Amino acid sequence: MLDIATFFPNGIGHYALGGLLIGLGATVIYLATGIIAGASTFLESTLSYVSKLPRFNQGKYLRSRDWRVVFTLGIVGGAAIYAFLFNGWFTTEVQWWRLLGGGFLVGVGTRLGKGCTSGHGVCGIGSASQTSIVNVVTFMAVAIGTAQLVQALGVSP
Repeated sequence: MLDIATFFPNGIGHYALGGLLIGLGATVIYLATGIIAGASTFLESTLSYVSKLPRFNQGKYLRSRDWRVVFTLGIVGGAAIYAFLFNGWFTTEVQWWRLLGGGFLVGVGTRLGKGCTSGHGVCGIGSASQTSIVNVVTFMAVAIGTAQLVQALGVSP
């Protein structure tokens, strides 16, 4: 018999609550604005404040960038507050340069996949988008494969 405690030693309540809050947030943003709440698009619109590149200064970004910056700050600020209150500033033993490299690769992946896990995984799958389903299957397969390879190679944080 499957023992849930093996996979979730701290319980599943906080995961369920987090999922509900993410879903609620994506729903509120979509109902209020008609915009899918993808974090990579929110970052691009925020860059319109500091960049003159046409890619970041599209009308759709300029019209909605003020509330999008609040969303982006909420993601970063919420994580920082949680980390500070419950775990200290650093919640991982992974070396900073690996986090930086991983973040860069995730950024490249969001450009190649034309979106991120929040846009494709939360909103895209929720709306039965075939493109999003293919993207989520692809990045999950790559992530699982990479994790298995790194573990097999004996790489540690």
